Amino acid sequence: MLLVTTFIVPIIIAVISLVIGSKVDGKVHSMLNGLSLLYSTLIFSFITVSYNGKIVVDSTKWKIPGIGTFAFVADPVVIPVALGIAIVTSMVAFYSYNYMEHRFKELREEGVKAPGWGAYFFTYTLFAAAMIGSVLTTNTIEFYLFLELSLIPSFLLIAFYGYGDRIRIAIMYLLWTHIGALLFLIGALAAGFTTGFDFISPDTGIPLLGLGDLKTPPNLLLAIVILMTVGLLVKMAAFGVHIWLPYAHAEAPTPISALLSPNLIGIGGVMLYRIVYTLYPSTIAQLSPYLYYWAFLTMIFGGLMTFMQKDFKRLLAYSSISQMGYMLLGFSTLTVTGIAGMLFHYFVHAIGKAILFMIAGVLIATLHGLRDLTKMGGLATKMPYTATLALLGFMHITGIPPTCGLWSEYLIVRGAVEWSLMNGGTSLLITGILLLVGIGLSTAYSFITMKRIFYGEVPGQLKEAREAPNGLIIPILVIAIVGVLSFIIISIFLDPLLTYLPSFLQATTFSRG
Repeated sequence: MLLVTTFIVPIIIAVISLVIGSKVDGKVHSMLNGLSLLYSTLIFSFITVSYNGKIVVDSTKWKIPGIGTFAFVADPVVIPVALGIAIVTSMVAFYSYNYMEHRFKELREEGVKAPGWGAYFFTYTLFAAAMIGSVLTTNTIEFYLFLELSLIPSFLLIAFYGYGDRIRIAIMYLLWTHIGALLFLIGALAAGFTTGFDFISPDTGIPLLGLGDLKTPPNLLLAIVILMTVGLLVKMAAFGVHIWLPYAHAEAPTPISALLSPNLIGIGGVMLYRIVYTLYPSTIAQLSPYLYYWAFLTMIFGGLMTFMQKDFKRLLAYSSISQMGYMLLGFSTLTVTGIAGMLFHYFVHAIGKAILFMIAGVLIATLHGLRDLTKMGGLATKMPYTATLALLGFMHITGIPPTCGLWSEYLIVRGAVEWSLMNGGTSLLITGILLLVGIGLSTAYSFITMKRIFYGEVPGQLKEAREAPNGLIIPILVIAIVGVLSFIIISIFLDPLLTYLPSFLQATTFSRG
């Protein structure tokens, strides 16, 4: 029952929040829901330390005729992902009280009667719990159900509490992400009729490697893999299917942006390996070169678009597209180091981008809704703690020590070099150039943005700026400390991962040239 409680306990607390509604203060809701997700964090931390890379299979299982078994498994692949979700969602729940007090006030001034604290925390925690459940799954239909469960509350959170034309943007978000889920479902149903729906053994927790390649009729094989892959790439907001992300992530209420951007979209990348590669390793190997250069296109496009943004949250949204390029690059190499880098980069991005979106929320809540970068400057002298935490956030996504981003970037780059060496000298040269451009853009936009917000002359309208209250700063500080601590104790994640992955990454032959 241990794994099941990581999402059942938050769901129970979410329902309690809805029932008690306005009978208690928002601070009580924040504490209850934050503690429920902190419980999940502690469980995943306990598994990380105590099980030392062993597979944990939950005793709770549901066998469903014609579909297979709904079960829950945690292994070295899942742990950094689940831990990243739990840490961020718990701290953002605590952060939400101070931020949403400001947002509720804004909505009242706009004449909008939005649902209160009970509805906010019900949808918030349901969204968080669904993401936790989705990465523990062992069955494609089970995963789809959790994915859809995460979609509905996040849609409502944008529609009720978002900014700008929030109803239109929420519907755009709903349509795009539902299309992605539907494409995945069509592929999963087609696969299920020939191979079954389980992609991990519900009894042993061992991935059913190559089952789809072995049992799927050749005339269906490529179509199934493309449908499932493109569906997850829509969720991931890869280049070309990214249209929805800058709108949804920029206009969502900022605590939800801090979940959508680092947590939700990265699940698409993780499940590309967890589901699609597990079932179809040989077919994915054929698609590897296309995914490899699609990853660079995503990385570079997202990086370039950040330079065109004046809105801080929109800049962070395009940055997330670029960071998904890093994850896709690690996956596309199909090397042990590349896949390990992708999985750990999920954790890194969860930490770094959550910090940065929460910093955006600090600026919005304390500077009268300010998001325009052209109207900022010199805030390090007024808000030194905020500036320090922002710097740590940017250091995470650019891979600068002492943040854990160094390790994921190293592994992804190493995986890309290994892939290039298998494909000849021309590939290595092209990879070197593309890596310089992609990583250079990430570094440039990060520190240019840092300079624009926190250094230079303080504009006249910001002369009275002051540091944010502890209720906003402390949750960000906790996340930042976790990121720095993970840099120091990295072996607790990577040693099990690098030991585990070779058994489930079959040798593949890449085209050379």
